[in-house]
Amino acid sequence: NCAGCHGATGKLGPAPPLNDPLFVAIIPADELHRVIGDGRAGTLMPAFSIANGGSLTDEQVKLLAEGIKSHWKSEAPSDGSPPAYAITNDPQATPASEEHTRRLAIYQRACGGCHGPDGAGSRRSRSGPGAINAPAFLALISNQALRRIIITGRPDLGMPTYAEKRGRAIEYEPLTSAEIDDLVAVLAEWRSAGSTALAEQH
Repeated sequence: NCAGCHGATGKLGPAPPLNDPLFVAIIPADELHRVIGDGRAGTLMPAFSIANGGSLTDEQVKLLAEGIKSHWKSEAPSDGSPPAYAITNDPQATPASEEHTRRLAIYQRACGGCHGPDGAGSRRSRSGPGAINAPAFLALISNQALRRIIITGRPDLGMPTYAEKRGRAIEYEPLTSAEIDDLVAVLAEWRSAGSTALAEQH
């Protein structure tokens, strides 16, 4: 049920890895159970419970969620207490000048070194990190999924977590929950701008 998107061993699939100790540590068991059963609206994550049109019984959904939490668990993250997994205040996509500038500064510090100053991808190498301001990508991913990836990174693709210095300035400090909210807001702004541009083309 999961391997087609998340990889045969929970990693190296097109979707974010499940075989990730940081992800397993931060996602609440109830939320994991809910996402498997109900899917995630606005993304390619389908609902697997029979009640929602899927093929799994409630017991199977429960076993799958418990299996992910137990099979790939690890000790507490070495970075101390990581930011909360779930978005509590969904960021607004409407930019305000001062707030927008502040958010972009956080983006430059945490992401710009790899994804470019405008999110268009690495200009240093064609095989480098891809564009994250791409309308198609942003249309297929929810703000919650963006928050998860900012926190956990994509270890299967070499993307650092919220706390790792790899690819960042030597004085880089781990992102706070509020700063992660700001990064999600930047991406939400780009999503909104991309949707508007696509609508104008048609």
